[in-house]
Amino acid sequence: MLVRLLYASKAAEAPHDGLIEAILQQARRNNPELGITGVLCHGGDVFLQALEGGRDSVNTLYNRIVCDRRHRRVTLLAYEEIAERRFGGWTMGLVNLAKVNSSTLLRYSERATIDPYTVSGRTAAALTDELAATASIAGRCERT
Repeated sequence: MLVRLLYASKAAEAPHDGLIEAILQQARRNNPELGITGVLCHGGDVFLQALEGGRDSVNTLYNRIVCDRRHRRVTLLAYEEIAERRFGGWTMGLVNLAKVNSSTLLRYSERATIDPYTVSGRTAAALTDELAATASIAGRCERT
């Protein structure tokens, strides 16, 4: 059974390219074997991540993230059974929210920034769907 999990977290230390790269390298290395795909959105010190795959694999990975010292305030936003993947083309896609058109962000938030702690899980999921549909998922990602 496939599931999609969406969570938010804050970086435990000031994010830098090396931190983002380390998270992506770990995902690229581990996700294919686990059958996990998804997207990592980041802006400032906030992460918004969607994970897709088998229920056991996604749940195990999420529990690791909750315990990962690079993250704090890990908050589950949405969890659902799915018929198909939305992010099947990426072992882990990447979106820098600072580079997303502000009008896109304004559709989902009071301001031209996204604070996943102040929007519903449904809203955060709609944003990640739009980012996938408009090819905003890019950067240092690796296609499966």
